[in-house]
Amino acid sequence: MIYGVGTDLVEIDRVLKACDRESFYKRVFTENERREAFSNKKRLAGDFAVKEAVAKAFGTGFSGIGFSDIEVLREASGKPYIVFHKKALDFCRVHGISAVHVSISDTDTMVSAFAVAEGGNINETQ
Repeated sequence: MIYGVGTDLVEIDRVLKACDRESFYKRVFTENERREAFSNKKRLAGDFAVKEAVAKAFGTGFSGIGFSDIEVLREASGKPYIVFHKKALDFCRVHGISAVHVSISDTDTMVSAFAVAEGGNINETQ
């Protein structure tokens, strides 16, 4: 069952400019994300878009869930995947979310992300 879907579209330059502020950079991105993006800062814009898309798939936005609670990493092939921490992990457990599938697309100036949260409790009609 699909729990929720989310999408986001961001301007790459806007995210990279925000990353110039260390407070933003360290609050939004985990150490693993920063390490993976070291040679390709554009990747951070994709990570940011994925975090937003996942929060929308949850239906919560970032109310009660921190940016660093949703970690975006890549397989060797480049395929993105999510690792949940703290409040996002708790949210998944409470709502029965068993997987979140994500996709990232980009142009020279924009990045879009799409997320599908799988699982959840089936609503019963009475």
